[in-house]
Amino acid sequence: MSAAPLARIARDQYLAGDEDAANRSLVALIGDISDREVGALAINRDVYSLNSLNGTVELGGERFFFKFHAEEGEDDTIQEYYNAELLQSAGYPVDVPALANGEPGRQILLYRLRRDPRFSDLCRTLEFDRVEGEALADAIEAQRGLDALSSQRMHETLHAATEPELAAEPVNRLFRDRLFDPVTDPAGTVVAGRVARFYADKEHRLGGDTALTWEQFRDARWVVNGVEYDRTVGELFGEAIEALVPARYGPGAVIAHGDAHNANVWFERDDDGRAHLTQFDPAFAGRHVPALLAEVKTTFHNVFAHPFWLYEPRIATERYAASVSYADGRLQVVHDHDLGMLRRAFLDAKAELVWRPLLRDLHARGELPTDWRRLVRLALFCCPTLVHELRAGGPTGHTPVSAAIGWSIAVAAGSEPVSGTDAFSAFFDAVAP
Repeated sequence: MSAAPLARIARDQYLAGDEDAANRSLVALIGDISDREVGALAINRDVYSLNSLNGTVELGGERFFFKFHAEEGEDDTIQEYYNAELLQSAGYPVDVPALANGEPGRQILLYRLRRDPRFSDLCRTLEFDRVEGEALADAIEAQRGLDALSSQRMHETLHAATEPELAAEPVNRLFRDRLFDPVTDPAGTVVAGRVARFYADKEHRLGGDTALTWEQFRDARWVVNGVEYDRTVGELFGEAIEALVPARYGPGAVIAHGDAHNANVWFERDDDGRAHLTQFDPAFAGRHVPALLAEVKTTFHNVFAHPFWLYEPRIATERYAASVSYADGRLQVVHDHDLGMLRRAFLDAKAELVWRPLLRDLHARGELPTDWRRLVRLALFCCPTLVHELRAGGPTGHTPVSAAIGWSIAVAAGSEPVSGTDAFSAFFDAVAP
């Protein structure tokens, strides 16, 4: 079997805009690892898969969904296969890949193709068309069902883990590991990594005609919709690289998906027509997931990243407005972005069914850090700022309006209000044990 890193080659070709070449590379890779005839292949144009590629392929007369991760340092897609088996054995509803290859540079997974929609696509349709009534209630009930089940599985698998076990979990790559350069700074002492690549030494345009240098933006004090916040963007990144370490999380660990946002969830109906959700793509799942991190990514991306601004900034710019002014080191932002009925219901479900029971369990075991609120806030702040570039005019299509909305939400996630309250503060007050 050839050792050519075809998955990496296909990724680079696709990102460079040569989709035909990427298709040819993937056909060669899938044919090689499966030893079966490869038919039609198509890469999905997927706004939710910010660090992976996926698509459909015909293999030996059967249709499959394929995917692989496409971010720097991501060489263990095969682990997703074993993570799926781990979740399945723990009682989570999870789709297990039909075929997996784990050779370095050639990692790829194939799932039998489903007709079920991803839950993210269904929710997007509800919000884009402003659907209410039974369809909205159906989606909320399905989410509540998965949240209740996941909460029960975390309760059953909650255990004490060692710091090395916590540190070895791949979920860490979603947070602190993106903040530094592991080649030049393996201990992670200096903020660099994606912060340097995405934001440093670049112009930051917000709202209408407000344009700041990186230094001005990094050090600005934020006032959003009349609420003043106690930390700058620079302070939040600096605090996150110091705080988001296993020694601070406490020993509490669970078996969990770790990245079960709704683009990694199928929406299904049983024979009686009852809706339910099934997870897939457990690339960051594990046996010793730090309990405080287990639902952070899911909470942010299912709730606060919507509707539209993170994944579809053009639509957000058409639907929302943001005005920004900067003077004497203070950024004043006024925007009209709103979570909407669906995301507020999802937030209520996360608070009631997931976070409150989890924090209560940790507290009862004496394993809840006293600064748990700061740790969770910092992890939430990392979700939108490190998953892809939020800067207007960058490669991800953000506009000054979507950037202003996105950074306002990120700062509110990571900071405490100096005065007033917001959705994040209300959430933390609601889940505190």
